[in-house]
Amino acid sequence: MALFGALFLALLAGAQAELPGCKIRITSTALELVKQEGLRFLEQELETITIPDLRGREGQFYYNISEVKVMELQLTSSELNFQPEQELMLQINNGSLGLRFRRQLLYWFFYDGGYINASAEGVSIHTALQLSRDPTGRMKVSNVSCQASVSRMHAAFGGTFKKVYEFLSMFITSGMRFLLNQQICPVLYHAGTVLLNSLLETVPVRSAVDEFVGIDYSLLKDPVASASSLDMEFRGAFFPLADSNWGLRNRAVEPQLPEAERMVYVAFSEFFFDSAMESYFQAGALKLSLVGAKVPHDLDMLLRATYFGNIVLLSPAVINSPLKLELRVTAPPRCTIKPSGTTISVTASVTIALVPPNQPKVKLSSMTMDARLSAKMALQGKVLRTQLDLRRFRIYSNESALESLAVSWEWRGGPGLGLRGAAKASPPSTGCPDFLPPPSQLIPLQAPLKTMLQIGVMPMLNERTWRGVQIPLPEGIDFVREVVTNHAGFLTIGADLHFAKGLREVIEKNRPANTRNPRAPSAPPPSMAAV
Repeated sequence: MALFGALFLALLAGAQAELPGCKIRITSTALELVKQEGLRFLEQELETITIPDLRGREGQFYYNISEVKVMELQLTSSELNFQPEQELMLQINNGSLGLRFRRQLLYWFFYDGGYINASAEGVSIHTALQLSRDPTGRMKVSNVSCQASVSRMHAAFGGTFKKVYEFLSMFITSGMRFLLNQQICPVLYHAGTVLLNSLLETVPVRSAVDEFVGIDYSLLKDPVASASSLDMEFRGAFFPLADSNWGLRNRAVEPQLPEAERMVYVAFSEFFFDSAMESYFQAGALKLSLVGAKVPHDLDMLLRATYFGNIVLLSPAVINSPLKLELRVTAPPRCTIKPSGTTISVTASVTIALVPPNQPKVKLSSMTMDARLSAKMALQGKVLRTQLDLRRFRIYSNESALESLAVSWEWRGGPGLGLRGAAKASPPSTGCPDFLPPPSQLIPLQAPLKTMLQIGVMPMLNERTWRGVQIPLPEGIDFVREVVTNHAGFLTIGADLHFAKGLREVIEKNRPANTRNPRAPSAPPPSMAAV
């Protein structure tokens, strides 16, 4: 019975689990590029090591080693790998450090001082970064484990007391090696938990896209590492800024990431795009109103001629009033992704009216428009862009029996003007069963309205969709050589990574003001460093 109850709870939890609208996979192919940039950053961090002064006495000899600075770092052998337990593992073997310090020696009344060069060899560093999801849904470095050691040191002493220094070198180099071992891991811990987290702070989690909507890229769970990749699942949902608590339930197919050849893959489900369009719909942004001079002149003349019978019955003060054409999306558009392409279905109302000054508008007609748009996605830098194209267009009206017949007819985009019978109404027989002209009141409007959509509306839509939306990627890192692939219910984009800015540049820009000292409280206890 207990087993049955546990199974039931597991199934219930699985049924209630939120599906991701966006997934990102970083493959092992990207690690070589990440390692090169990371080692440059690590070298710069290790060069900031501060070693305390070393003082001592052997008999009548008093010595003081101070102003120790790391002048050069060579990390010749290194590996960066994904580890299922530790997420990201960096191993450095047989590295070397070039040091410079000030020496001071006092023997009775004799004093000697100056600067000297030294080298630390056999530097070994093993560090692992633990990645997790914080309470806000942001990815962070939650822990850094570290082991570091320096196997040997050599100092080239010279001057009057060269023999004395050579006698003392065992004590001096052993002490410096001990102090150096104690300094490496705290620097790496600070670099991971503070500096790399400041880089991850540049990844958008919940941010505004424009004045209407925002995007939520919260991680749904901790990143999952395997031997060959690191996978992240994001909510990937838009929301209207006026109601940030509003949310669309994700019922779409969960995106999959089967590939592993490119450096990085991003997958978006239909839900990602549906939530964007519904958010704009909820925000009241999917409408357009053209009045007076904004209505194209040819369309204005055609509309007045089409509804001449209605207009001549109006008062003279109204007949010459400006014309108003209003388009309003009546239901949230929906996205369909298939291997053959991506389409967006839109239903909108088209209202034609006269707007006399200081008087209520006079409606001439109200029609319903069904349109199908094709959508092509592109990922440039770190911005997902969309190019829309009008493919199918149909208008119909329920205001009269004559106009209602237009529901049977559809305009298809392409060369020429084509009319195709739909199965929604059966036209009366006229001796030509394959063709019945649509109602005369709507046929003349098909082509000019389509032209207005293509010339007036589509450029405005594409101007906005081409601005795009940022994907969850840190500042300074871009995607290049991307390839978009459509699947049933989702699309994937494979790309390579490019560091537009160095890690040091981005981190210095976003570094918290109170974390300049690597020996800050964020550093681990000295016991974490291998001696």
